[in-house]
Amino acid sequence: MAPKDLVEKAVADNQIAIFSKTWCPFCKRVKALLKEKYPNVQSVTFELDEMDEGEEIQSYLLSKTGQRTVPNVFIAQEHIGGCDDTFAAQQNGRIANLLK
Repeated sequence: MAPKDLVEKAVADNQIAIFSKTWCPFCKRVKALLKEKYPNVQSVTFELDEMDEGEEIQSYLLSKTGQRTVPNVFIAQEHIGGCDDTFAAQQNGRIANLLK
């Protein structure tokens, strides 16, 4: 599957889509937060450092969102951003509102 198609399908088919790297401490924080707060929400996580096309996916995410860093988080098909953005969206209720 082409990187663009993989990203678009993941975002369209899941309430939460996370593009991550296994070694990234910010990714670990975001994954733990979302798993704890929304355990029953359909989600998918892609560990880009474990995927052959990880670099291409990251390049597509840059063109789609303007963000190259991970984590790169989408909630209900809306781009949330990275770690700080995700924690802020959780704190101000944006994530809960998107998942209603």
